[in-house]
Amino acid sequence: MYIPTFNAVHDPAILFDLMRHFSFATLVTNHEGAPFATHLPFLLDTDASERGTLIAHMARGNTQWRDFDGVTEALTIFQGAHAYISPSWYEEPVSVPTWNYAVAHAYGVPRVIEDESRVRVILRDLVDLHEGAFDAPWPMDLPEDYLRKQVSAIVAFEIPITRLEGKLKMSQNRSSDDQRRVIEALSASPDGNAQAVGAVMRAVHPRD
Repeated sequence: MYIPTFNAVHDPAILFDLMRHFSFATLVTNHEGAPFATHLPFLLDTDASERGTLIAHMARGNTQWRDFDGVTEALTIFQGAHAYISPSWYEEPVSVPTWNYAVAHAYGVPRVIEDESRVRVILRDLVDLHEGAFDAPWPMDLPEDYLRKQVSAIVAFEIPITRLEGKLKMSQNRSSDDQRRVIEALSASPDGNAQAVGAVMRAVHPRD
């Protein structure tokens, strides 16, 4: 990933927070010399390995898992808040549009999880994570034969992270006045993505 120095994020805690908040990510592998991508919800376990481990599952009918050879590295892309930036918001009108965004790239070698009992725990953890905020969380109380059939139809896997890249493109190359004007415009937008970028910019460019 192209990362200018002033956009680079080196703090794993910031990237882990992004990866947890935007956990529906894109897994990219190589299949017969061409990129192959699947969009999946991921769990992040920061205790499982030195740099954290990603955990997910896909349909057994998805052939991507068959390319998990235990050697070849995969890329998982986590796309955070992003928004269009209009040059009309700048103090200097002679400029061009751009896009502000937050993203994390996690690299590692995927490996299939064969232990069915562990796969069930992973599914339970994923359900609990996303049901937890509901007033009446779905209990995942399923008949055993039905659950066994569903488990057999998926392939769970984990990716110990060996390399983590992060980028916050948040108008770091603009003046303080331009940053302020962009933050104000984004924060006033009815678009949730724009508001989210405005909030990130406030954190990146705090004012007294």
